[in-house]
Order: sequence, then C-alpha cells, then structure tokens
Amino acid sequence: MDQRERPGPDAIRQARSENLKMRERDLAAQMGITEAELLAAHCGDGVVRLEARANDLLTGMEAVGEVMALTRNDSAVHEKIGVYDKIVTGEHAALALGENIDLRIFPKIWTHGFAVEKRDGDEIRRSLQFFDAAGDAVHKVHLRPSSDLSAYQQLVARLQSADQSTAIAVEPPPADMDTEVADTPTDAETLREGWSKLTDVHQFFGMLRKMKLGRRQAVRMVGAEYATQLETGAASLMFERVVTAELPIMCFVGNRGCIQIHSGPVRNIKPMGPWLNVMDETFHLHLRTDHVAETWLVRKPTKDGHVTSLELYDANGRMIIQFFGQRHEGEAERADWRALAENLPRLAAPIAA
Repeated sequence: MDQRERPGPDAIRQARSENLKMRERDLAAQMGITEAELLAAHCGDGVVRLEARANDLLTGMEAVGEVMALTRNDSAVHEKIGVYDKIVTGEHAALALGENIDLRIFPKIWTHGFAVEKRDGDEIRRSLQFFDAAGDAVHKVHLRPSSDLSAYQQLVARLQSADQSTAIAVEPPPADMDTEVADTPTDAETLREGWSKLTDVHQFFGMLRKMKLGRRQAVRMVGAEYATQLETGAASLMFERVVTAELPIMCFVGNRGCIQIHSGPVRNIKPMGPWLNVMDETFHLHLRTDHVAETWLVRKPTKDGHVTSLELYDANGRMIIQFFGQRHEGEAERADWRALAENLPRLAAPIAA
C-alpha cells in the first residue's frame, strides 16, 4: 500500500474503536499500516509522541525501577522483567548490562517513539514504545505494579516531542544483511579461511560485511567443520534437554534496532499451537516454530576455544533467534552445552549454498 492509499488518522481511530480486543500489531497488519502509524493516530488520546532518543531513555529508565522489557521480530518475542542498570551510552551502540535486562541497542535505527496509556478495567497500563523508520517495533518497555510512576512521568516529559501530530510518514524497510547479498565475489574457501581466523564471536558480523555475505548464506557455504544443518524442530528438543539438565543458556532475539538477551536457566516450557513458549518468573519467550525454515549448529573459533550456537532462520533467510550455552567473556564454552548441541538430530540431506 503506497502512502496515498493508507488510511488516515480518523479511519485508524474508527477501526480501533470497532476492534478494542484486537492486538495493535494484528489490527495494523489487517489495515495494511504499521503499528507506529496506529499509535500516532491516537496522539492526544492516551498516546504522547516522544523523541526516539535511545541513550536518554536508557539513562532515564534506571530510576523507574522494575519493568518488563520487550524486543521482538516477526517470529519471536523476548520479554524480561527487571531493571535497567549498568548502562553504557553510545552514538552507534548503547548497552544495558543488568542481571535481567541485557540489551544491545543501535540508536540510529530508532525513529519514532510513543508513551502509551491503556485502560484495562480499573487499571491503567503504561508503556514506552519505539519504532524504526519503517514503523516496525524495535523495543518496548511496559511498567509493572512496582515501577516508580513519578520517575516514569518525568522521563516522558523529558522525551516528549514538540510534534504531536496524528500522522507519520514511514519508509520502506531496508535490505536486511541477514538475507543473501547478490553477486558476491566471496567463495567458500575464502570464507573458511576468514572464519578460521576469528578470535572473538563479535568479529563475525564484521567478517560477513567485509565479504559481502548474508548470515544464512555464510552458514550454508562454509562447510560442515563450522556449520551443520539440523532438523527443523531441533530447538524444541534443545529446550526439553536444557530444562531436564538444568543447563543455563543464552537466548538472543533481535531486530535492526535492538538485541535482547536472556542468560540463565529455563524451566517452564509451554507449547501452544505453533508457539513454543517459555513462561518463567522473569523471562518469557514466544517462538513461532512454524516460521522456522532452517536450523543450524554453528561453531565459531575464539581465543578460548570454539563456541557453539543454535541458529534459527525463516524462509526469507532472516535470523529468528540464536542460542548459546551461558558463558562469560574469557571463559571456555561449557562442555555440557557443547555435548547437548552436538547431539541434536541432524538433517539427512542438508541444503547446499
């Protein structure tokens, strides 16, 4: 739908009033608009437009106390309850390194922001919601009963935009580096040579960018020494085994503007239809297993020995979710995680690059 065909604020508000029980994301999709456009249409009616200043959000959130942080993509929703602390601000990347809320944020991607109040019976639910230039959600913060409301209101006042208009312009989504890059000159041998020289997992993305490769393209190409394709349902089996073994893991879910990480055990797994759900006290994960087109076991060299990840991709080659055994920088990988991952069922006929 081009900009001229998109429904205006009045039509959006009318549709919202007629579908009060529908989730904003679902209603926006039904209307052919973005979630950011739906929220903007309600400015002045429970919604305040904010400047999407990610660094100021992070530093201001420290005083708000316990909240629920939510980061998602089209196939996975990652929710953590905790506080924003151990903040590191930065122009290109910012961090929250708290025990529960662990984030990698890319501030330049953050474009639109809103403070949202929704009445639910006698209760008012409050949240801060941020979106990229395409109107897709990058990060949300939901207040909890113990949150400091005064600190929250002061933060909203600091971030409030002078522009409270009810319409925003959204841009087409940019090309995604997770997907294939056309006409790449890199061959498999060059990739394997570069891969073998990695000394830190954080060098991986830079290597891909230098070689003009997408992530899924690289794991398909590099060969069995570094990447092994597993059966599509291997992640469900992984969850069963880590729960039984009480083995702590790291779970990464991200989008262009934010990556959110869980570190620790998982205990309460509840499949429901296509969704695989983790419903622990401070960690909720909702994974659309029917969106998983490929599952890969990936080995990356580091100065402390190689580390093993489980990586799930959708049909468009985009990373959905990534798992590691829990480890700290400078530590060798846990032997029990490596053994568990290496013994997940492998695909009989792997897909070639």
